[in-house]
Amino acid sequence: MKIETKCIQSGYSPANGEPRVIPIVQSTTYKYDSTQTMGDLFDLKENGYFYTRLGNPTVGYVEEKIADLEGGVGAMLTSSGQAASLITILNLCHSGDSIISASTIYGGTFNLFGVTLKKLGIECIFVDAELPLEELQKFVKPNTKAVFGETLSNPSLDVLDIEKFAQLAHNNSIPLIIDNTFPTPFLCNPFEYGADIIIHSTSKYMDGHATSLGGVIVDSGKFDWTSGKFPEFTEPDDSYHGVIYTKNFGKAAFITKARVQMMRDLGSTPAPQNAFLLNLGLETLHLRMERHCQNAQKVAEFLENNPKIAWVNYPGLKSSKYHDLAAKYLPKGCSGVISFGVAGGKAAAVKFMDSLKLAAIVCHVADARTSVLHPASSTHRQLTDEQLVECGVSPDLIRMSVGIENVDDIIADITQALECVD
Repeated sequence: MKIETKCIQSGYSPANGEPRVIPIVQSTTYKYDSTQTMGDLFDLKENGYFYTRLGNPTVGYVEEKIADLEGGVGAMLTSSGQAASLITILNLCHSGDSIISASTIYGGTFNLFGVTLKKLGIECIFVDAELPLEELQKFVKPNTKAVFGETLSNPSLDVLDIEKFAQLAHNNSIPLIIDNTFPTPFLCNPFEYGADIIIHSTSKYMDGHATSLGGVIVDSGKFDWTSGKFPEFTEPDDSYHGVIYTKNFGKAAFITKARVQMMRDLGSTPAPQNAFLLNLGLETLHLRMERHCQNAQKVAEFLENNPKIAWVNYPGLKSSKYHDLAAKYLPKGCSGVISFGVAGGKAAAVKFMDSLKLAAIVCHVADARTSVLHPASSTHRQLTDEQLVECGVSPDLIRMSVGIENVDDIIADITQALECVD
């Protein structure tokens, strides 16, 4: 099936007489007729549900859909995008390990990697993603366990050269983790370019309506965990009856360990109701992403030609230094987020934002409604001036998430707001 059809049909196939729409299984627990069956479930000898922290039918249907959309062997929903990032790293690393990350990533992830993981004894080395491969190689250590980047960085909108990062990772027998939140699988499939693990904040375009927090981890099933660098996958897990993940689960070793070990212990579980709402969003993902991309392209072109705008960053613009990378990795469109600065600096940016009527100032991005945010004073407020520069966030940067309203109305709102700026 084509991806547009998968958005609607994948994951759940009702049998004769069953509900046409995914049912919400609002239960924490499940009944079985024998202790042997329950024991086999806990020994991972049988498939089934025994406690919603580890699995739930509603959640499971949506996980299957997302795995199909991304082309992975399995997926696991989490309670938030941050939880997806954390579980992914902890599934690979322990105290004393190191990871490499592009520096231009979402401020919350930057803080997670640079502060919280550091407290757990895991080092994160932030790098300039535009460095040549031989320069990036210098940051790899014997204890480096993963390379991380965002397909489209939030909010600086840098386009990652996924193939270069994949080469860096695979030259050193470590996996490449890609946050594909902004493009979604409709615009980009990082597995096709060498990524091994994909994560999303499903709260964004996948949900699409700002109704439910969530995250997801998708396993490509292509990475070889038997190189000797990841004994947690090839040696018995004493906390789970001595199971050996690569032996018992083969290509699904990573995502299985993430579920039965990490989710078991951390409990960052999505609610069935949220999974249901996420699925509603996924059913229209392909339609919404087309409109988001069309509207954002027109808004970006309008801003680029307005004398009151100091600069615009949108990979779909021919003037963007990422235009060629976008043509390669994002041929169907560059998502709906634009970053720009208003002439006059931070004060002018604040005046512009406060004058908008259709676009709302919200601490969110990537849903159906047009919204704006000043990252330096909100999502990235916890970072130092030096870290802001490293993340690609200037003091005057405005992040506009272009919605699916009529684009003429969006541009009219921007025009009247700019008229209020001296």
